Amino acid sequence: MDFSVRMMPSVGEVRVEPRTGGGLRLGLWVLCLHWLCLTTHAQMKIPPETVQKWASTLSVQLREISTKFSGSLLLQKKLKDVEPIVKIVELDGRELVKDISDEIEAMLGRKMKSVKRLAESAEDADLYHEFNATLQFDYYNSMMINTMDDEGNFIPLGGEFPLEENKHFNKLPVNTLQSDVQVPTNVYNKDPNILNGIYMSEALNDIFISNFQKDPTLTWQYFGSSSGFFRIYPGIKWTPDANGVAAFDCRNRNWYIQAATSPKDIIILVDISGSMKGLKMTIAKHTINTILDTLGENDFVNVIAYTDYVRYVEPCFRGTLVQADLDNREHFKVLVDELHVKGEAKIKVAMKEAFKILNEASTKGQGSLCNQAIMLITDGAMEDFQSVFEEFNWPDRRVRVFTYLIGREMTFADNTKWIACNNKGYYTHVSTLADVQENVMEYLHVLSRPMVINHDHDIIWTEAYMDTVLPNTKELFNTKAQSLLLMTSVAMPVFSKKKETLSHGILLGVVGSDIPLLEVMKLAPRYMLGPHGYAFLVTNNGYILSHPDLRPLYKDGKTLKPKPNYNSVDLAEVEWEDTQETLRTAMVKGEMGSLTLNIRASVDKEKRPLFLINNYFYTNIDETPFSFGMVLTQGHGQLMVLGNVSVEEGLHDLTSPDLSIAAEWTYCETDIDPHHRKYTQLQAAIRYLQGKEPDLECDELLLQQTLFDAVVTAPMEAYWTALLLDPNGLEPGVEAAFLGTRSGLLRVLRYAGVETRVAKKFLTPVDKANLFTLDHFPLWYRLAVENRPGQFYYYVPMEENNKGGGKFVIAVTAVTVTSKGKTAIAGAVGVQMSLDMLERRLWAIAKQPDSTDCSDIEGVCPLSCESIDLNCYLVDNNGFIVVSKERAEVGKFFGEVDGSVMASLIKSGMYKKVSLFDYQGMCRSSHHHASSARPLLSPFYGLAAILRWLFSNMLMFILDFNFCGLWHSDYFVEAKAGYHTSHKQKKVDALQPCDTAYPGFMYDYSIRETNSLIKCGRCQKMFVVQKVPDSNLLLMVVQADCDCSRQYSAILLEPKEIKYNASVKCNRMKSQKVRRRPESCHSYHPKENAKDCGGACEITLSATLFLVSLACSLVLHRWT
Repeated sequence: MDFSVRMMPSVGEVRVEPRTGGGLRLGLWVLCLHWLCLTTHAQMKIPPETVQKWASTLSVQLREISTKFSGSLLLQKKLKDVEPIVKIVELDGRELVKDISDEIEAMLGRKMKSVKRLAESAEDADLYHEFNATLQFDYYNSMMINTMDDEGNFIPLGGEFPLEENKHFNKLPVNTLQSDVQVPTNVYNKDPNILNGIYMSEALNDIFISNFQKDPTLTWQYFGSSSGFFRIYPGIKWTPDANGVAAFDCRNRNWYIQAATSPKDIIILVDISGSMKGLKMTIAKHTINTILDTLGENDFVNVIAYTDYVRYVEPCFRGTLVQADLDNREHFKVLVDELHVKGEAKIKVAMKEAFKILNEASTKGQGSLCNQAIMLITDGAMEDFQSVFEEFNWPDRRVRVFTYLIGREMTFADNTKWIACNNKGYYTHVSTLADVQENVMEYLHVLSRPMVINHDHDIIWTEAYMDTVLPNTKELFNTKAQSLLLMTSVAMPVFSKKKETLSHGILLGVVGSDIPLLEVMKLAPRYMLGPHGYAFLVTNNGYILSHPDLRPLYKDGKTLKPKPNYNSVDLAEVEWEDTQETLRTAMVKGEMGSLTLNIRASVDKEKRPLFLINNYFYTNIDETPFSFGMVLTQGHGQLMVLGNVSVEEGLHDLTSPDLSIAAEWTYCETDIDPHHRKYTQLQAAIRYLQGKEPDLECDELLLQQTLFDAVVTAPMEAYWTALLLDPNGLEPGVEAAFLGTRSGLLRVLRYAGVETRVAKKFLTPVDKANLFTLDHFPLWYRLAVENRPGQFYYYVPMEENNKGGGKFVIAVTAVTVTSKGKTAIAGAVGVQMSLDMLERRLWAIAKQPDSTDCSDIEGVCPLSCESIDLNCYLVDNNGFIVVSKERAEVGKFFGEVDGSVMASLIKSGMYKKVSLFDYQGMCRSSHHHASSARPLLSPFYGLAAILRWLFSNMLMFILDFNFCGLWHSDYFVEAKAGYHTSHKQKKVDALQPCDTAYPGFMYDYSIRETNSLIKCGRCQKMFVVQKVPDSNLLLMVVQADCDCSRQYSAILLEPKEIKYNASVKCNRMKSQKVRRRPESCHSYHPKENAKDCGGACEITLSATLFLVSLACSLVLHRWT
């Protein structure tokens, strides 16, 4: 039987059909020829020797351009000339860490003295103040100051209060001669207790001002009253939220809570029986969340829901206590929100379970080993459970029991109160959502009694936090390094010293002051730490206080937001190469020592991996819970060049127009004397050296090094200027020359005007990545020092807003000094050029003319990158495209563009994969929502929803309003505003904290060339890769007409979430790492008056109105 071969033009396939006669042979020949054509087309031969010539020619031209326009050879020669007079010193890390920690200790010590003076003054003022129930007193209310009515008169409590913008206070308008008072909306601002407290605290004004004069580096000082008002210095205009509400309550802040109480173990028992349905459950959930908000990282907690059985809201935490850090608190809140009512309440079983957990924690030395308490949240106790307390808690009453009676029913109030009063606790009746805040706060006052009676003024330091309360704080997010946005607070409790109230242990409030971590970290001189070195602080719990790799913010669309767990990031999650947690354990214990680790670092938005050997040095900060650590990178990081020149010679060069110094570094301390705050660092340094400001405190070593660098680099200005003025000297596309030294000195000359420059922001004040800042050296400097000195490093900056033709290229190299056998990095010098210029050079080189002699060349000849058959790329040592025919591909990872060639290069070892980890990631989590389409089915649903909303809000107002405050009309207005602020529905955030892994790639410089064929279905793709000599670049020539995307997927650098199984996840959540407990604990005092155990204002409600409203709500519920 014969066969015929038919081509199907629509799909290009070959079909073989039977036919008669002698067509079989012809058909086979056609099939063979077709296969041969396909094979011949796929096996393009790219001559490696041609690509090698291109790479060599490109290398020569790149080096000529880079050396000529950067002036690197001249700078290296000048450094060679001064080698006889310089000294290279190796930094002693142990000595340096001790010196820096001593300075930090002294600084923090001054803050503590200021707070002590405030506490003493407040207590004395209270001692001599007699309470006056009819006191009429006008004070400056921070929300009302400078506010006039329609007739042009200042409103009550809103008198004239001069404000002036102050650089020291983040350029906010402040009054440094007067404090003012903020009162939360839910607190009546004319209550006699408030007025007496404000009047008494007026005595603090003089102390605020005196403290600021003694220590001009102080920032905010304040007094938070136990009654709710907040006195702040300097005085400011307080900005309410969009609803005009001041939701800020100082008693909720960590500095207040930690100062008011000792560490504590808390078990929250919540009744979820059927009787708790509806509003009761809503109030109960809010009560739990409010209690959780009063806990800090030195506290431990668990939440148990009970009905006819005991249910841990997080089953993973069964039978144990977990640290009440931000992560765990937020986790509990999510789980509490999912609780539903059912069954009958069996309090006894739940109470026994709580006592067992607390007793076991004490026995095993777990938890806080200080205060212990059970928080019982219920709508009533049918008995007093005396037998349980006799078995577990009496006679010592070591565990306090606080009870929260939820709802308006008082049937079982006596039993609920008895439980609290007989276990040294406190009973409160929480009938509305508006009651929750004040009632929860009562337990803090009870726990503070032993400390107050003892008059133990423990100074506390908070964990790092981001203060978003003050105005304009969010503007700082984009102007400062993320890790330096945070602050810590030092605080101290204020007690009543009146003898008649001694046994009651009355806490008047807490005084404190904020310390921006930016100011603390300025004490670690950046120039000492070197290009890859850094300093960091950790707390007694191992959490980061400050670290350059801490990223407390994340981007949600275009908005920067704090991460949910931003202040509970463990040191082990940032220094993740310390797998044994040796560094963390030593620092948490407050030890002094050193450690060497081989680490994988990453720069340039974490895309470029580096292998470094880091020496860690650490010590504790006395009288604080903090430990200080610093890193010096082995080699260039620990070697520093010291030179000396005369002040006169140095000053001349320091005033050059092309020269600047690191604006965020401290060459001279300009914040001590307010008169000096107007100077930039360069101005202050020059005036000090000129003798015009002899009182300035300056870093003599840094100034000496800056003067030396200014003199040595001065010839560069003349060299660059000569090129600029030479009409034949400039190359179109070469835009700027620059250099930097370890002293933070930066010289820049722009060859191109701002109109023609592609890189308009490069090396301008907004270009933080490429400047010397407080937490890093410029990116180009860090890349240069990891490259061979004298060899240029080329890269395209990864800028999110750089699209299309906006791309540019940086070429940079390190310069060195050698003395007595030691070689140290003196600085880095480079040139910035447009991408167009580099493209013109490459395409001109990578093209053989038609007249090329191809007789000795095997393969395609003449070869040209302009051919549609070829794709040509210039790729850097980390795999990022520097030049491509497709401009949109520039800056992308090559594996994203051509996965097949990149996979082959990885397999051959030319590029090596480096696994990197991020334990501060944010990943999208899937949330299941009810269908939003149902209301569209009928207009009736929309109408019903509106009616239901109106009735439910009316009902909520009636049920939630606290009539105890009706006596004060102002409170009537403000109570609802406070409620709406505190209880508005939270927006679900789709991004959640997670751990991620992502790859980076590094070129193996020992492999200089490679070529191969990649089989891709019906075609084979040929490619040739050649290293560009004396650079970090590779020239890749790839066959263009063979698509391998089906066989080889793209290789991406996107992070992937690390998924943990349930068991591992549970162990990670409840694991308790090594921590150092606070030194003091105040849980008991024999003179404590435990009879003051609570009560409530009885509340009545029209039953008819309640039932009518409830019925309407239920009817409308059925409609929807």
